[in-house]
Amino acid sequence: MTESVETVIVGGGQAGMALSYFLTQERREHVILEKRDRPGSAWTAQRWDSFTLVTPNWTFCLPGAEYDGDDSHGFMPRSEIERRFREYALRYNMPLRYGVEVSSVAPQDGGYLVSASDRNYRARNVVIASGLHQRPKVPAWAGDLPVEIFQLAACDYRNPQQLPPGAVLVVGSGQSGCQIAEELNEAGRKVYLCTGSAGRFPRRYRGRDVVEWAMIIGFFDRTQDMLPSLAARFGPNPQATGKNGGHTINLHQFYRDGITLLGHARGVQDGKLLLAPDMHECVAKADTFEREFAKKIDAAILQYGYSDPPEQLPQLTDAFSAPVIESLDLKSAGITAVLWTGGFAFDYSLVKLPVTDSYGFPLTQRCVTQYPGLFFLGMPWLYAAKSGLLMGVGADAAYVAGKIVSG
Repeated sequence: MTESVETVIVGGGQAGMALSYFLTQERREHVILEKRDRPGSAWTAQRWDSFTLVTPNWTFCLPGAEYDGDDSHGFMPRSEIERRFREYALRYNMPLRYGVEVSSVAPQDGGYLVSASDRNYRARNVVIASGLHQRPKVPAWAGDLPVEIFQLAACDYRNPQQLPPGAVLVVGSGQSGCQIAEELNEAGRKVYLCTGSAGRFPRRYRGRDVVEWAMIIGFFDRTQDMLPSLAARFGPNPQATGKNGGHTINLHQFYRDGITLLGHARGVQDGKLLLAPDMHECVAKADTFEREFAKKIDAAILQYGYSDPPEQLPQLTDAFSAPVIESLDLKSAGITAVLWTGGFAFDYSLVKLPVTDSYGFPLTQRCVTQYPGLFFLGMPWLYAAKSGLLMGVGADAAYVAGKIVSG
């Protein structure tokens, strides 16, 4: 069976729904194909029980569903995020079709043939809004771990009780890795954390939340050409958390609290985890990022004549006294579970046209490909860093909607 529709949107997350909002206002025919059973599933089905937004509630500004609560500087829990996405879809009667997985998008007769699990769709326009976080990164050597060790990706983690008794190895110190490591440590579990290159945000500085400062200094408005390399598009987000009202994540504090810090994981041999001797360097990178970010804020305060009070950030050094471990016997350490929190991979091979660069990332001019009627939406750096964020996807969605309407 083949259905004809003007626009097919692949993905029912924040980007797909934001675009649907604008197309609905223009009374343009479209459908949203979502492979899961709910809208915004990346925020709900793939997050742990205690998850909260890392950005304040005022950044929840999807078009037509801007935050209207009484806690604009708080951090929304997962249950409220899920409720707001569900209400957003219902309020605007968005044409979401759940449980539909798209296998290919191919050019046909001046438009596109979208092959999906429920039927084929013939469309004039196709918008790939499936996000950047499609498949968890798990190293090939994960199969070398002892069979008795429980393995879980961050998107499948829910709470400490889900894991078998014993110590836990968390591989990856970006936002998810640090938040989960902190939760497990607070639950009384022994935690080993493999650190990486993620920087650190101070949660608050000189009287304001770091996200407000980031907007003032243009951190979220950066474009690809402002990065040191195209590979930098895929670096980890700075360490931060909104849990319990929000606080600074600090690896030195982690060490104080009993978390064992490790360098990059290299592999497993004879039941031992092999590690790079770079833990101190990884900690130093986080420290340096925070210092440099604070300097940018200080400069902005001077430039704009703000009166925010001066502040000296805590300068902890505890982790530099921690031993550098290059080999860890997993059994002796009592490790019974490994959590993979090293980020996600993306794959746009379902589009049967040469639409990606050497990294597999979409080639676009602000979401618009060289092929008429084919767009990408909702990934960071399609236009700016904020293109993949709740605070920024609406502007890109409006732009794409305008192209569809005028096309």
